[in-house]
Amino acid sequence: MTNTVETENICGLKRKDFQTRIDGKDTDLYILKNSEGNEIAITNYGGALVAIMVPDKNGNRANVIQGHDNIREVIESPEPYLSTLIGRYGNRICKGRFQLHGKEYSLPINNGPNSLHGGKKGFNAKVWEALQMNDHTLVLKYVSPYGEEGFSGELKVTVVYTFTNDNELVIDYMATTNKQTIINLTNHGYFSLAGIADPTPTIDNLICEINADYYLPIDETSIPTGEIRFVKGTPFDFRTPKTIGQDIDADNEQIKNGAGYDHCYVLNKKEESELSFAARIKEPISGRTMEVYTTEPGVQLYTDNWADGYKGQHGATFPRRSAICFEAQHFPDSPNHPYFPSVVLKPGEQYKQKTIYRFGVEK
Repeated sequence: MTNTVETENICGLKRKDFQTRIDGKDTDLYILKNSEGNEIAITNYGGALVAIMVPDKNGNRANVIQGHDNIREVIESPEPYLSTLIGRYGNRICKGRFQLHGKEYSLPINNGPNSLHGGKKGFNAKVWEALQMNDHTLVLKYVSPYGEEGFSGELKVTVVYTFTNDNELVIDYMATTNKQTIINLTNHGYFSLAGIADPTPTIDNLICEINADYYLPIDETSIPTGEIRFVKGTPFDFRTPKTIGQDIDADNEQIKNGAGYDHCYVLNKKEESELSFAARIKEPISGRTMEVYTTEPGVQLYTDNWADGYKGQHGATFPRRSAICFEAQHFPDSPNHPYFPSVVLKPGEQYKQKTIYRFGVEK
């Protein structure tokens, strides 16, 4: 079976290169296909997306997501969150501290003075139990034990990746807990719509639109100040499409604090948790487009400000600002800002969210 899988997939990744055993669990490569002949490749180590093969305006397919072509490099990546699932808490928590039911919790500090993306060994570095249901659906499960990385409660998480015939990557997240806890799951896809290459082209010319009137300013350690600021008249206004490069190096305190864009946008919603349009990008040369829809209240725009040209799949290299991330999520540091949407999950409740990345072309 393995050989047929390997000759038939168009991403050129080999299953055997992703097979190893970590902490008694097997890693593997899973290929999702749709009726258009496009495909997505995922490993159950961190739920990392390692290929998204979609066509340009001339029908030529390329891989539009940054990743690695073997399990060792996924594990040892200079960018540990490269196109992986993030949890228990996506983004930053100030000084790794928060209060819940009158008790203070302390998380590992792994990003300046703060806790980032679930701590020192978050969901991006776990082997998920995987079940491929059919050609287009992969179910991943992980049980995060009580106290893992300092979080309360045992958390049972299910993430379903679906690749539709409309070239949509649909990510459904579900979780339950046996004790009150906090949760903020996301996917940290590093998208390069021009196609990965050596070197992968910059995202400066991407035309971007974000459906948000407000964003969250950050301090110099990337923690929200608590203010919810209007985008109008700032480099953060993407309500009408403009290139990413237009204002990415603007003389602006917020741009300096993020070393570019690394900010959470407050998405315009008619009602809480509705599945609605969040963002759209177009790569003008290839004509490739990507639209983002989510039930989450926010999306973190990150413009890959710290990459240094490290190596990825098939000899591709990833220089600074060669990818764009739209991390659909609740707001950073929410537990310490009572008026931000709640990230508390209680026993008997179910955490649910859906995010869709829809790929297309525009001539």
